[in-house]
Amino acid sequence: MPEITRFFGIIVRMFAEIDAPHHTPHFHAYYQENVAIYGIEPIELIAGSLPRRQQRLLEAWAEMHQAELQSDWERLQDGRPALPIAPLE
Repeated sequence: MPEITRFFGIIVRMFAEIDAPHHTPHFHAYYQENVAIYGIEPIELIAGSLPRRQQRLLEAWAEMHQAELQSDWERLQDGRPALPIAPLE
C-alpha cells in the first residue's frame, strides 16, 4: 500500500485495486497501534480510531489536501503511482 505522507508519527496510505470494485474514495491513517479509515469527500471517519490529538491533526491536514487526496485515489485506481503529499508542519 503506497505511503502518501508521514507527519507527527502519523502515516497515511492508500490501497489500489486496479480493475476491481472498491469502496468510496478513502485513505488509511496509522499511528502506533491505531488505525483509522477516512473518506475523502467529505473528510470523515469511516472506521477505526486515532487518539484525539492525532485525529484532529490528520483531519486538518486532509481538509487542506482534499483535492490532492482525490487525485491520488484516481491515479492509484488507474494503475498509476500516487504522488507524495506535503506533510503537516
